[in-house]
Amino acid sequence: MDVRLLLISVLLGLSRAQLDGNECTKASAQSCGECIQAGEKCGWCTDEDFLKQGEQKSTRCDEVEALIKKGCSEASIENPRGTVSVNKNQSLTDRTKDGVKLKPDQITQIQPQKLTLDLRSGEAQTFHLTFKRAEDYPIDLYYLMDLSYSMKDDLENVKNLGTDLMLEMQKITSDFRIGFGSFVEKTVMPYISTTPAKLLNPCTSDQNCTSPFSYKNVLSLTADGFQFNNLVSKQQISGNLDSPEGGFDAIMQNQIGWRNVTRLLVFSTDAGFHFAGDGKLGGIVLPNDGKCHLQDNMYTMSHYYDYPSIAHLVQKLSENNIQTIFAVTEEFQPVYQELKNLIPKSAVGTLSSDSGNVIKLIIDAYNSLSSEIILENSRLPEGVSISYISHCKNGVSEKGENGRKCSNISIGDQVTFEVAITAKGCPSNGKSETIKIKPLGFTEEVEIVLNFICECECHKDGIANSPVCHFGNGTLECGACRCNEGRIGRVCECSKDEVRTEDLDANCRMDNGTDICSNNGDCVCGTCECKKRDNPEERYSGKFCECDNFNCDRSNNKLCGGHGRCECRKCICDANYTGSACDCSLDTSTCLASNKQICNGRGTCECGVCKCTDSKFQGPTCEICPTCPGVCTEHKDCVQCRAFGTGDKKDTCEEQCNYFFLVMKKKKEELPQPNDQPFINHCKERDANDCWFFFTYATKNDSTVEVHVAEELECPSGPDIIPIVAGVVAGIVLIGLALLLIWKLLMIIHDRREFAKFEKEKMNAKWDAGENPIYKSAVTTVVNPKYEGK
Repeated sequence: MDVRLLLISVLLGLSRAQLDGNECTKASAQSCGECIQAGEKCGWCTDEDFLKQGEQKSTRCDEVEALIKKGCSEASIENPRGTVSVNKNQSLTDRTKDGVKLKPDQITQIQPQKLTLDLRSGEAQTFHLTFKRAEDYPIDLYYLMDLSYSMKDDLENVKNLGTDLMLEMQKITSDFRIGFGSFVEKTVMPYISTTPAKLLNPCTSDQNCTSPFSYKNVLSLTADGFQFNNLVSKQQISGNLDSPEGGFDAIMQNQIGWRNVTRLLVFSTDAGFHFAGDGKLGGIVLPNDGKCHLQDNMYTMSHYYDYPSIAHLVQKLSENNIQTIFAVTEEFQPVYQELKNLIPKSAVGTLSSDSGNVIKLIIDAYNSLSSEIILENSRLPEGVSISYISHCKNGVSEKGENGRKCSNISIGDQVTFEVAITAKGCPSNGKSETIKIKPLGFTEEVEIVLNFICECECHKDGIANSPVCHFGNGTLECGACRCNEGRIGRVCECSKDEVRTEDLDANCRMDNGTDICSNNGDCVCGTCECKKRDNPEERYSGKFCECDNFNCDRSNNKLCGGHGRCECRKCICDANYTGSACDCSLDTSTCLASNKQICNGRGTCECGVCKCTDSKFQGPTCEICPTCPGVCTEHKDCVQCRAFGTGDKKDTCEEQCNYFFLVMKKKKEELPQPNDQPFINHCKERDANDCWFFFTYATKNDSTVEVHVAEELECPSGPDIIPIVAGVVAGIVLIGLALLLIWKLLMIIHDRREFAKFEKEKMNAKWDAGENPIYKSAVTTVVNPKYEGK
C-alpha cells in the first residue's frame, strides 16, 4: 500500500480491507449466481428498488452487513449456505475374537460411510470421521520371494513357513490366508544369459537350478498351511547375471485372489531392484501398463514392457489397499528404507542371512503397520481443497499432513478425524462430483458426493422475457434483469451496437455541460453508470453521478463528525446533533454543573459546551471564579444580620439580604448533611466577639437559595490565671536550678583538669630540692689529646 494512502487511512479511521475493497465488490457480479461464487460472505440484494439512480447492477453484490447498511432488508438478501448430510451411518463393529463370526463385508471400522455435501464457494463444510480397529479382522498375506541363486539357503527356511506362520497369526486373527510367489529377472539380455544351456540351467554345472523366469504365482491365497509347505518345498533356485532383481514386475502382477480384508505383501530379497528406464538395456522401451498379464500363473510380458516406476508402483499398491513389508538383508537396508519413505503403509525388516527370522519380522512389521492409521482421498475436482485435523489417543491433535494420521492405535481404540472440504467457484459443467476417503491398507472407504451451489434460490423464480427488462429483452431474476444475448444496460434497455452514439452521450451531461456523468461514471445506453471506489463504503450516485457519500464536512477527522451520514455531499445528522458536520450536540447533560444547574446558572449551553455569560466565571460548566471570595465569606454578613441581628450589614439587612430563605436550627448537629440536598456548603465563620457561628448554604434546582443557621454559638472562654502563674513560677525555679547544676558541673570539670595538669608538670621536673638550677661551676677542665700517659 502506498505510504500516502496508508496515512490517509489512519487519519480517516479506515482499515486496509476497506481501502482495498472486498472480494464481493471486486467481482463486479451481474447476477446472483456470480455473486455467491465470489466469496462465502457475499450476498445479493433482491429488492427491485435497492439501487439508487446511477448505481451499477453489481452494487447488489456485497457483504451482507454492508448491504443492510445500504438499506437492503435482511429478508431481501440471498445468501445460501452449504450443508452436510449423512446418507449412510452404520455403527462401528464391536466384537471379540471369540464372538459371532462375521464376514469381512459385515465388519465396519469407519463411520459414517456416505455423505452428501452442498458446497458454497469459499465456505468450508466440516464433518467428522471415526475409525475403530476391529478385533479378529481377517488377513491375507502373500509371500513374494527372490529365487535368484543368492537366496538358496533362504528357500530352505521358507519351506516350512506356511504352518509356522499360521500358528503365529492365529494369535491375531482366526481368519488368515497365505499365498506364495517368486521372481528372478526379465528373460532377456543383459539380465540373464540367453545361451541354450544357461536358459535350461543358469547356475554352474554342479548346481541344479530351474530355468530363469520373471514372475511366477506358485500358490494363490489359501487357508491351507500344509499346501503352502508342500508347494514351496518343490521350488528350485534360479539365477541371473546382474545384481538388481525384477521384483517390481512381480508386484504389479498382484491378481492372486485378494479379499476385501487386510492385505499384506511380504517382499523378500537380498538385492536391489530395477525400475522404469532400466529396461532400455534390454531394448525394452514400452512403459509398464500396470495390467495383469498372467498365463498359467506366469508373467508373460516381461520382455515387452519396461519395469514400473516407483510412482506407478505406489499408485497400484494404494489402489489395491496392499501394505508392503520389505524383508531384506542388512546390506540393502538403507536402499529399502528410502523406498519405504515413498510408499505409504509400508515397513522394512532386516532379514537374517538364511531368513531364519522371517516369522518374527512379519509379525513385528504387521503390528507396526496396523497401529498407524493414515487417511487418503481420491483425486479432487478442480477448485476443491481438503484439510484434516486428527484427534488421536491421549488428546493429541495434529493439523496439516500430520492431521491425516494417528499412531500407536491398538485393537479397540477409537480415533476421530475432522475433515473440511472447500470449493472455490463452480465446476465448468456444474455437475456433482464424487470423491472417496479411505484409511490406507484397508478396503473400507467413505463416499462423499459434492453438490455445488452455483445459483441462488431466486434463480428458479426468474421471469423470462419480462416486460420490466425493456420490453422482454431479459429475464427478471433475483430483483435484477439478466439480459439476453446482445443486450446490455441496467434493464437491458440498449443494444451493444448503440452504446457509443453521440445522441446517447448527451443524456449523460448535467445541465448541458461538457462532463459526461460528472466525470464520475460511464455513459451506457444513455444512462450513467457510476464508477466504483476502492473503498466499498464510498459510492457515487445520482442521475449524472453528481452525488457521493464521502465529500461532506468533517469534524475531528470524521465524516459528519461520526454523528450522521453523508448523502449527496450533505450531512444528514443523527438525533440530538446539528450543524454542517453534525458536530453540534443538542444534549445538555455535558453542561450540567455540580449543583445540577445548566452552566451553573451563569451561562448558556451551545453544542454541548457552556458559554459563560458572567465574565467572572469560567470552566466547562461556569463554576470556576478565580476572583470571587468563597461562598461562606461572601454570604457571612447577610447570614449574621438575619440570624443574629449583628454584623456589618445589620443596618441594611432587609434591602441587601433577602435573597435566601432562612431556617434556624438549635445546634450545629441539626444542620443538613451533604446527602440531604444536591449541592450544599457547610460554613464556619467568626463574629466580632470572636465567637464561631455555623450555617449551610444550598442552591436548589429551582434556583432558590436556602440557608440553615445554628442558634448555638461557640465562644472562647477566658484563661485560668492560677495555673498559668503557678506554671510560670515553677518554670522559673526549675530553669534556675538547672542553670546552677550546669554551672557546678562545669566548675568540677575545670578543677579536675587543672589538677591533672599540675601533677603532670611535677613529674617532669629535673632538679632536686638541694640544688640551684642556675648555679654553674667556675672550674674548667681541659684534656690534651696527644697525651699518652707516659
